[in-house]
Amino acid sequence: MTLEEQVIFLIAENQQLRITISNLEKRITELEEQLRKAKLSKNSGNSSKPPSTDMYSPKQKQSLREPSGKTTGGQFGHKGKTIRVSDSPDELIELKPDYCNKCGCSLESVEAQLISKRQVVDIPPVQPLITEYRNYQRVCPKCGRHQHGSYPSGVNTHIQYGANIEAAIAYLSVYQYMPFKRLKECLEHFFNVYISEGSIANILERMKSKSLPIYERIKDTISSAHQIGSDETSAKVNGKNWWIWVWQTAQSTFLSASDNRGSKTINDLFPDGFGHAVLNSDRWAAQLKTVAAAHQLCVAHLLRDMKYLAQLEKHEWTNRIKDAFKESLKLKAMQSKYNRNNPMALQMEQKLDLLLKEEIPKTSYPKTHALQESLKKQRESIFTFLYNKDTAPDNNASERAIRNVKVKQKISGQFKTGQNNFCVLRSIIDTCLKKRVGVMFALSNIAQFASAE
Repeated sequence: MTLEEQVIFLIAENQQLRITISNLEKRITELEEQLRKAKLSKNSGNSSKPPSTDMYSPKQKQSLREPSGKTTGGQFGHKGKTIRVSDSPDELIELKPDYCNKCGCSLESVEAQLISKRQVVDIPPVQPLITEYRNYQRVCPKCGRHQHGSYPSGVNTHIQYGANIEAAIAYLSVYQYMPFKRLKECLEHFFNVYISEGSIANILERMKSKSLPIYERIKDTISSAHQIGSDETSAKVNGKNWWIWVWQTAQSTFLSASDNRGSKTINDLFPDGFGHAVLNSDRWAAQLKTVAAAHQLCVAHLLRDMKYLAQLEKHEWTNRIKDAFKESLKLKAMQSKYNRNNPMALQMEQKLDLLLKEEIPKTSYPKTHALQESLKKQRESIFTFLYNKDTAPDNNASERAIRNVKVKQKISGQFKTGQNNFCVLRSIIDTCLKKRVGVMFALSNIAQFASAE
């Protein structure tokens, strides 16, 4: 091979190597992008997943909130809270000196002047209050009939627990999420009440039965409401996957357990739907199929979905529609309700329409394309909140109402047979909190009232 032929061969080989390297670099880029997407997991910061499923460290958490520029802690002008000095203390101890520390002179006859006072707030040792009813009889001297007294309504057995204990068990189990064993120990250590786990289960079942009339009234109240939020979350029941549903308003909360996540549960509980209400929910199909006067998609859910897509597929459309949603939230903050012909509202609607008409390549950006198609189908449910004074742009209230289910199961484990007890009693407790009714007062009344039936 001549020198010239060798040069030609090496040049050709070099060109082939350049092509190979270019192809390999392209392939490496593709694989790196696939690896990045595989590592980018969904969490509560960029999707609709609940915070309880997050597996990352606190440093990796990402919030939708923008920096406010304010320092942490209480802000200027905020009124703090501290222990209040009582004007009528239960016990008064007067500290009057009896003699002079300098010369030993007696001071008993000298009038004392109050110079300061201090108070200690404490609770006394708790002892159960045992009331014994003694039933006597008398013999009528005229006819000889044996006449005996009558026990009060609700005093049914030779020994039983009172309404306050039943209310405390419902409160500690359902609102404070105590497992049966810890609840049993709490009653023993703090209240000197010795009660078995089986009795605790029986009391919760009784409290649920006593509460059913109020539970049904809460359901009826929500059925006739004009603003309703709804959500659902999974819950383990004896190893099987169930669902806890919530429907809530500003004044009421209704929880229900079901082994079905579809429309069947909604139709069974609310067969007529919510013909007078705006129903706020995420994009779950069963929720969107519910009969309602109007629907409102949760903008907070949408913003999290867009944040995930911006990280995953990086299409510029995602950031632009996210900015549009943030702009709509600013409009709501400026004014609670807009007329359909309002220039700012019209501009917002037109901006969204243009974004939904944009072409997004399905092959290159499949998830972004899917979100756009979903928003097209639910177009009329996106800006409902702009035209209804009381409609919230998010479904955060429903998420808060359903989050307690996850907390309960993290602390107490899965439900065995008590999922319905939890839903009924929690519905009443949360409704009391919204109406500013004392929880223990309400539960005690329920226990006492039902005992009297």
